[in-house]
Amino acid sequence: MENPRSLDRRSLLRAGAVGAAALAGGLVVPSTALAGPAAAPALVRGDRPRLTHGVQCGDVTSDGALVWTRADRPSRMLVDVSFDPSFRVTRTYRGPLLTPDTDGTGKLRINHLPPGRRVHYRVRAEDLDGRACGEPVAGSFRTAPVGRDGVRFVWSGDIVGQGWGINPDLGGMTIFSAMAARQPDFFLCSGDTVYADSPLAETVTMPDGRRWRNLVTPEKSKVAETLAEFRGQFAYNLLDEHYRRFAASVPQINQWDDHEVTNNWYPGEVLADDRYTEKRVDVLAARAFQAFHEWVPLDPKRAVDGRVYRSFPFGRHVEVFVLDMRTYRDANSPGTAGPERILGEAQARWLVDALRRSHATWKVIAADLPLGLVVPDGTAQEGIANGQPGAPAGREAEIAWVLREIARRRVRNVVWLTADVHYTAAHHYSPDRAAVRDFDPFWEFVSGPLHAGAFGPNKLDPTFGPEAVFVHAPPAANTSPWDGFQHFGEVEVDGRSGDLTVHLRDAKGASLWSKTLRPQR
Repeated sequence: MENPRSLDRRSLLRAGAVGAAALAGGLVVPSTALAGPAAAPALVRGDRPRLTHGVQCGDVTSDGALVWTRADRPSRMLVDVSFDPSFRVTRTYRGPLLTPDTDGTGKLRINHLPPGRRVHYRVRAEDLDGRACGEPVAGSFRTAPVGRDGVRFVWSGDIVGQGWGINPDLGGMTIFSAMAARQPDFFLCSGDTVYADSPLAETVTMPDGRRWRNLVTPEKSKVAETLAEFRGQFAYNLLDEHYRRFAASVPQINQWDDHEVTNNWYPGEVLADDRYTEKRVDVLAARAFQAFHEWVPLDPKRAVDGRVYRSFPFGRHVEVFVLDMRTYRDANSPGTAGPERILGEAQARWLVDALRRSHATWKVIAADLPLGLVVPDGTAQEGIANGQPGAPAGREAEIAWVLREIARRRVRNVVWLTADVHYTAAHHYSPDRAAVRDFDPFWEFVSGPLHAGAFGPNKLDPTFGPEAVFVHAPPAANTSPWDGFQHFGEVEVDGRSGDLTVHLRDAKGASLWSKTLRPQR
């Protein structure tokens, strides 16, 4: 892993300098000062283009990855690639134009690399006449192996929620440095990558009288409605030094959930929320989705529907199946009547077919919602579980079909990972305890939040026979990151034995609980 200080010393010249000053004084920072979304349409005068928010990479495969950056003016994205961190021997890839149409962001897939290798890259922005480039920003990733190499990755979600933003007194979002210290092959973000519906105030007075200070930008001062405001949610997170260093050195696999748009949303919803002038969720979701794809290193060409759900093999032992439980769902309801969608028929069929075709030892299903935890939305249900015993109803019926088909097709070694509920837990599901019997036992591991209010624990629904084997939750709702209860999970698969070990870790990286699973042959 490269020295993290070298990754952002000059690259975030404007955002870093102004952001640091703001952190020192708890200031509201103008978007233009940060070269953020509102500044993108205007050509910034100066001698060379600058990369304003560092670099990221994602959707790693055995022969490459998707590299992301953002420039402060129209320019050309260039990526130098080397197996040597000194870049003595490089290959240069010419990327897209970085223009106001995409908020100055751009992504380039780097292909034709060998599997299982550490790759170093640096991104430059070249001015439109091709005569000058700005300062490069470096990052690295490991291509996916194709053999029986060991694999280590981390997962979590829920970033900057419930009014808890970048706080200088806490040192920023330090949990990202704790995750980077584990040297994972990739990071699986289980959704709520931003909180577009959770404005930040400059200060928050806590119950014990302490005052929490936030770095605040105009886009984070209200609920997001316009495209520029949604873009500003993602720009904000990258102002944090820990987040930037992590993004530059650890590839991401991203999914989305509700807070990228607004809390508990579903297609066709009309909001009854006085904070919004635009009440149509479909309009908000379209703007949010554009910003999400502009600012997140996700390759829509890898997605089955060109949006989010997709799969990634990572060597002989691991394949990750990324779900979208937001786009194709039915309206939130009590969930006690007939079958309702949470995945939609096409995605559900893709999942079971892809699981059956997979040759990986472990099939990891990345869900943006837990299966058996009750997550209310007023008198309706936001999640899958309806809180009632007995046969599957509502969205449970679709999940019951998936579990039944997995068992019928003899798919072994399936593990579910998720975040969403803002605490960490290990759940074991068994037909011996369930209202339905035609599925195989499995584990679900929950971990979060990354930098948001901590909640829980939630009630378990008995339909699929879950048992809470481990729970680490706060004593009060919306416990701040200052008081702990921030979490991430780690999965490590031994290359020789194929054993899978899960660690549920705290904000400093200490293991709170672990479990080793041995594969069924």
